[in-house]
Amino acid sequence: MRSVRRMLHSPQSDGPKHAALKYILDAWEEALHDGIEPEMLAIAALFAALADLIGVYGEDAVAKMTNGLSRRIHHGEFTLKRTPQ
Repeated sequence: MRSVRRMLHSPQSDGPKHAALKYILDAWEEALHDGIEPEMLAIAALFAALADLIGVYGEDAVAKMTNGLSRRIHHGEFTLKRTPQ
């Protein structure tokens, strides 16, 4: 998460998306400090995010949106630290 936090300080780091990310990262760090495991935080964050998106856009729209996540993960879009393979 420190790598993500560094991205917040880049010249492009303005706007509501980055403000929202800062709130999430602050809460994440607080939970880690309180002893919550990162894996549990990640599962809870994914659940909360998907539930909120479904509440706003509906199940079909969110299913379509998440359909491409596997490809994006395999292409390293969410990988902050690259490990040579």
